[in-house]
Amino acid sequence: MAVVGGGVVGLTCALELARSGHRVRLHTADPWSATTSAVAAAIWFPYRAAPVDAVLRWGATSLEVLTRLAADPATGVRLRPGTYVHRTPEPDLWWTPGVPGVRPAAPEELPPGAPAGTRCTLPVVDTGAYLPWLAAACASAGVATVPGRVAALDEVAGDVVVVAAGLGSGHLLDDDTGVPVQGQVVRLADPGLSAWVLDQDGPAGLTYVVPRGRDVVCGGTAVEGATGRDPDPRVEAAILERACALVPELRGQPVLSRAVGLRPARPTVRLERLETGGRPVVACYGHGGAGVTLSWGCAADVAALV
Repeated sequence: MAVVGGGVVGLTCALELARSGHRVRLHTADPWSATTSAVAAAIWFPYRAAPVDAVLRWGATSLEVLTRLAADPATGVRLRPGTYVHRTPEPDLWWTPGVPGVRPAAPEELPPGAPAGTRCTLPVVDTGAYLPWLAAACASAGVATVPGRVAALDEVAGDVVVVAAGLGSGHLLDDDTGVPVQGQVVRLADPGLSAWVLDQDGPAGLTYVVPRGRDVVCGGTAVEGATGRDPDPRVEAAILERACALVPELRGQPVLSRAVGLRPARPTVRLERLETGGRPVVACYGHGGAGVTLSWGCAADVAALV
């Protein structure tokens, strides 16, 4: 069988299928380092993904797997405490079922100017280590990688095809409901931070600060429909101002790198089996900003559908 897509969802699907006993070929248009997955801050958090019930189920599976992987430093997964900032009296904490240790943030755990927050410990995934670990795990499981962009499904051999190519999935299945949601990040030297901060409702815009030990991912933006992949210096300056306001220790830290990614958004994640060209095809795309967060749960469903 074949899996189309070399980002975190495609890699995880290929690995699950191989571990289930299937012979798998993974078609990838780009190396892992050039995927949207490589740009992600990749904290476990179901951002811009629906429907809620399925997202919670997929997310719970991934939370369990990533928590287990955090015991192995080679995976790049770490469990880190952090604060989810909220600025309304009754925040929507729909994502917290199944998350252990959720509690109100103590005053000393709140960033400057934040009126309230929720504290919890979540997996933080350093994609620079995790994606090559996933690729190596696929190779060890017997997955064969086929480089090159797939223009049409009839180019792909196999009795079953899994389409997990993010934004590239829609044209393969005549689905025009997907939309890119552009996200820009800047990575600073880590001054020794131990906790992440996520502020979705800040007056100046979406802000997150995710330390990974070797760097700190600061974001971000969520520009629906934008397709550019070049970092905008003005946007970067605004991100840094917001991030430093939340975490003053970041001021003066050198910029290590910067990137832009296009999140593969859709009204709902599409995960279903269908018939195309006389053979079974399993669709698995539209994960928005939650590819890592949902990857293991969705891969388990893909394996069950195959």
